[in-house]
Amino acid sequence: RGDVHDWSVWHGVQPFSAYRQNQGRYISEFGFESWPCLSTVKTFTLPEDRNLYSYVMEKHQRCAMGGALITAYMQQYFLYPQDLDTTLYASQLLQAQAVRYGVEHFRRGRGRCMGALYWQLNDCWPVASWSSIDYTGRWKALHYGAKRFFAPVLLSCQEEGMFTQRPNLNAEPGGLEKSVTLWVTNETRQSRQVLVKWALRDRLSRVKREETIAVGVPELCSVGLDKVLLPEVDLFEDYVSYELYENGARLSLGTVLFTQPKYYRFLDPELTCRAEGDEIVITAKAYAQGVEIRNENEDLLLSDNYFDMLPGERRVKILRGEPKSLRVRSVFDIK
Repeated sequence: RGDVHDWSVWHGVQPFSAYRQNQGRYISEFGFESWPCLSTVKTFTLPEDRNLYSYVMEKHQRCAMGGALITAYMQQYFLYPQDLDTTLYASQLLQAQAVRYGVEHFRRGRGRCMGALYWQLNDCWPVASWSSIDYTGRWKALHYGAKRFFAPVLLSCQEEGMFTQRPNLNAEPGGLEKSVTLWVTNETRQSRQVLVKWALRDRLSRVKREETIAVGVPELCSVGLDKVLLPEVDLFEDYVSYELYENGARLSLGTVLFTQPKYYRFLDPELTCRAEGDEIVITAKAYAQGVEIRNENEDLLLSDNYFDMLPGERRVKILRGEPKSLRVRSVFDIK
């Protein structure tokens, strides 16, 4: 088949990993809904309307079953959020993760699959929808994610664990394959010489196993490294970090769990952030997923946001907005 629309994820309520079954030649429509942030929701609600299933909120929902589907995927992936603001944030992380699973798979198949267009870019009014930029122009987590997973040179990780194999939760999750397969995709018109670094880490981010691999990637090509079996992985306390370097500069950093985030035993990263000139500096004392930086009006535009980070410091550029009343949170706060 040539041009394919894939709604197995979202309308079909399949897990994100279902995209990996798609062998289409051009994926011209697929997507996942999320809510905009609370500041955008406030533009069309009164305080008494701010419940996902209120009349006003459901009038601002672009999919007939959208509220139910977001809730179903929330149950698959995260702990149940206890307030509206956290729920909106979690919905955006779900959207970004779903589309990332698809795009990274499609790009690994370059030569067979020659393009991927997610639905959709923006909105004509303030709603819950498949957009990556909301009606007010605020970037959702998906739009920051798209900068990463559509980067011309991409390192992606195809993991196998509880989330991809969906074991019977009434039994101990035995017999699972625990593995990672790293891929480098080069969409530029010149060959690239890169270094791939990956590490298996415990919840304290201590390295249990690591490897550095030099990879040559021809132009317009995707290269898969050998699958690495990791039978020693603790499903609930270990994770893998993976990094891509070229000429000594780090191009990307990603992480992957072997279970759903709701089951992972995150430590409190004790995130802090501060403004320094045209940068925001974020510090973490433990591994953090989905790090979101926001100001009081939620109108910052940054060089990166909604990213994973290891313990330490990360700097991002302020492209637009005032870094006043800064706040920061991560998946640890979804509960």
